[in-house]
Amino acid sequence: MDTRKITFKGHSGDTLNARLDLPDGPVRAAALFAHCFTCSKDIPAARRIAGRLAAQGIAVLRFDFTGLGHSEGEFENTNFTSNVEDLCRAADFLRENVATPQLLIGHSLGGSAVIKAAPQIDGIRAVVTIGAPADPGHVSKHFAEQLDAIREHGEAQVDLAGRPFTIRRQFLDDITEARLDEALKQMHAALLVLHSPQDTTVGIRNAAEIFQGAMHPKSFITLDDADHLITRAEDADYAADVIGAWSTRYLQLADEALPARAPEGVTRVSEVSPKGFRQDINVSGKHMLTADEPVKLGGTDRGPSPYQLVAAGLGACTSMTIRMVARRKGIPLEHVSTDVTHDKEHRTDCEHCGEGGARLDVFHRRIHLAGELSSEDRQRLLEIADKCPVHRTLESEIVVETVLTDGRD
Repeated sequence: MDTRKITFKGHSGDTLNARLDLPDGPVRAAALFAHCFTCSKDIPAARRIAGRLAAQGIAVLRFDFTGLGHSEGEFENTNFTSNVEDLCRAADFLRENVATPQLLIGHSLGGSAVIKAAPQIDGIRAVVTIGAPADPGHVSKHFAEQLDAIREHGEAQVDLAGRPFTIRRQFLDDITEARLDEALKQMHAALLVLHSPQDTTVGIRNAAEIFQGAMHPKSFITLDDADHLITRAEDADYAADVIGAWSTRYLQLADEALPARAPEGVTRVSEVSPKGFRQDINVSGKHMLTADEPVKLGGTDRGPSPYQLVAAGLGACTSMTIRMVARRKGIPLEHVSTDVTHDKEHRTDCEHCGEGGARLDVFHRRIHLAGELSSEDRQRLLEIADKCPVHRTLESEIVVETVLTDGRD
């Protein structure tokens, strides 16, 4: 994905620092990500979720709220309401420069903020919360020992995640008055609640309250034993995959234009990380796959290998071709399955193996045909298997044309 550093003005006129994660191909939709209380846009969970959505053609804007991360302004002058206003400014930036945002994602207090902001942002079709409190006032438990000092003196310095922050009385007053009940009823968007039962920072009952207060359509997915910040890569990847699959049901995704000489569209492959070999595969902006390598070869085994994908294409084409002919000829085929394996065999009689040695790529097919079929029917369908288009392509001369691009055309 193409990640760009950008800035825009927040609720108070301060410059907010952001990252815009763009897909390698056309932008099909846009989303906003709101980070957790006193966190930043660059936490691993935010990066991973943005990356997975970008692989699906969804541009994601993640930004630091006023006074946090690399954004300007004083944190002590902010509150929950100002965070919601910053979200609205971020939505304006996306609408004017990329596309109208349709998806809001919020982590922890950011989840509460996206619920509150959703009714105020035109075009929102889906909202996702991750470990979000049902009551914004929940965050005050992080500095409960200083509450009396804040109320008495107007402010106090508190320690949050090992860093000092000044909390003022106006912040307490704001989160005390903030409510999500009406926003949940007014947001007119699909809701996905993600929460871990093991979350010790924001208890699982918060997920229940948010879910019960929302209108349909709504969904709940447990994050099992994930921690509050979703620090483990496998938990962040799982959350990202769920969000990506769920959101496409509700977003209006722009169709990709079919380029000349590509009647089936573009199969776009983008690496997930420079580390390892995992790849996101986007087929014509409609289908998502993952490719990887086994652990023993340096991969993470999160998806089929490239050769397994080739084998899948051959197997699928074989079964489809057999079914098409059986249907056309009235052959009583009840079910067909094709097992495909790949290896490199040594062939001393190979005439076309080249000068590098007689090593030949061999795909082995095992076809199972179910139904009341005569021996003639079975033989006819077996012969048809060798005529499937992918089989013929693999056995024909193939030309691969390769050019370098700037990544955006």
